[in-house]
Amino acid sequence: MLTLYCRRGGRIVAEQRVPGEPLPDGLVWADMLDPSSQDIQQIKQIAGIDVPTPEEMREIESSSRLYREGLALFMTASVINQIDTPAPETRAITFVLADGLLTTVRYATPTPFITFQSRIASQPELCASAEIAMVELLDAVVDRIADTLEGVDAEVGALSKAIFAPLGESGSRPQDYGEELKRIGLNAIRCSKVDESLVGLSRLLTFFDANMRMLGQKQVRVRIKDLQRDIISLMGYVERMSEKLQLLLDATLGMVNIQQNNIIKIFSVIAVVFLPPTLVASIYGMNFHLMPELDWNFGYPMALLLMLMSAVGPYFYFRRRGWL
Repeated sequence: MLTLYCRRGGRIVAEQRVPGEPLPDGLVWADMLDPSSQDIQQIKQIAGIDVPTPEEMREIESSSRLYREGLALFMTASVINQIDTPAPETRAITFVLADGLLTTVRYATPTPFITFQSRIASQPELCASAEIAMVELLDAVVDRIADTLEGVDAEVGALSKAIFAPLGESGSRPQDYGEELKRIGLNAIRCSKVDESLVGLSRLLTFFDANMRMLGQKQVRVRIKDLQRDIISLMGYVERMSEKLQLLLDATLGMVNIQQNNIIKIFSVIAVVFLPPTLVASIYGMNFHLMPELDWNFGYPMALLLMLMSAVGPYFYFRRRGWL
């Protein structure tokens, strides 16, 4: 689907172009979502560019993601998508600046695009030019990353309280940390996806700034510098979040090990407690004729009492030593 955003009467108007109709006036941004062959032909006629394929967009080499063809700038970055779901991901999105027109090629709808489309309806100055539109769209992407990290920070705080909570009145902790481990893993993946997106955006902005310097776009370069500073600060934030998540992971695994050791200790104590009674029962269970206790009237209750005492003795000994 190809959507054209045009400046008309101080407003930004979105419309679908019918093939064969003349090009609308004030065209600033052409957004291509899951472009069809017809959409690709249209944008080739409008902007004179060849739309990269999904395979080309997924390439990770900088030379394949950031390049110039004639006067057109092709810039591809990984943008976080579905970050609040159990399956966070990054999707490659290509930004093309050619002849005063911003073209975006995407095969997903990340939240920043929805946010930017709603913002330009009330703030048409965000699309004053193709270059400004691109900077403001990237700003929406960075804002989304910042919101994601704030959510991860809140999740880390909640996990810390759950894992390091003091003992309750019953003196026991939850026996299963499976849910906490899943939450830690999910937030670690989110941080990984955010870091991947920030690295790509940093490279894109460096390339974009170098080309804007050659064109003398001072206003755009000021905004680019602001975004670069934001990205640097967010990279440091991601690193701290990753360290906290690693600490929580180590602590949770430590709690699990402690619980497993306690369970093993209980089984070991039970085994030791029942070992002496088993020994007594084994001795008197032997079928030898010359065993005096067999003919004794109090032999059976005495054997039971002996087994009971041999079990109770180790139990109280372990309690005294604090092993139970």
